[in-house]
Amino acid sequence: MDLTNKIAIVTGAASGIGLAIAKRYAAAGAKVAIADLMLEAAEAAAAGINADHPGAAMAVAMNVTDEDQVNAGVAAVVAAWGSVDILVSNAGIQIVNPIEAFAFADWKKMLAIHLDGAFLTTKAVIPHMYKQGSGAILYMGSVHSKEASPLKSAYVTAKHGLLGLCRTVAKEASPKGVRTNVICPGFVRTPLVDKQIPEQAKELGISEDEVVKKVMLGQTVDGEFTTVEDIAELALFFAAFPSNALTGQSLVASHGWSMG
Repeated sequence: MDLTNKIAIVTGAASGIGLAIAKRYAAAGAKVAIADLMLEAAEAAAAGINADHPGAAMAVAMNVTDEDQVNAGVAAVVAAWGSVDILVSNAGIQIVNPIEAFAFADWKKMLAIHLDGAFLTTKAVIPHMYKQGSGAILYMGSVHSKEASPLKSAYVTAKHGLLGLCRTVAKEASPKGVRTNVICPGFVRTPLVDKQIPEQAKELGISEDEVVKKVMLGQTVDGEFTTVEDIAELALFFAAFPSNALTGQSLVASHGWSMG
């Protein structure tokens, strides 16, 4: 699928799933803004992409919970490249704790990054998409957009919330040529997931190996992690889809972890 001359912003793209998506978009012909809280890491990621695809990437400092930073980052991309065709709202973190021990500050932080970030970046890019009469907005959901797991009250709540945001924006934006969809990965072996393994082992009183085999992969059909490349291919499919026939939808890629 082709993204030649398309302009994309991917948040949280200095590493992990976001970086894999940025690389895949650049390989498909897009120009990609690596928007990340860590500017130096974003610059390094952009330099790596530019080594393979000269001029295809730029770095943008962006705290997705800060409206001024989001607006400034989007404005910088538009100033450099003219518009925005694709937004991938990917920035996210994970904090695990049982509900009675879940700090309210952590709850608010989780919802701010996942939900406020999706809202603010959408709000910033959508006028540019409306102006040109086209665009694709992708939210990084999760299997936990459709399921629940112990210790993840804030994460599950946030990921469920993205489905509602996606569907609402689809209703508003599709008449103006902008589609929205949610990608719902299963467990992907990123630093975010690696961090959870010892945390869940401690909270659940089981070994780290049991966390991987039983908690993370026990419900898959083959005991395999989803890969960043799997999710990048799905992000390419959604971004390059040719019409609004596919909007307001969510698609799970989880080795069968969830089949709803």
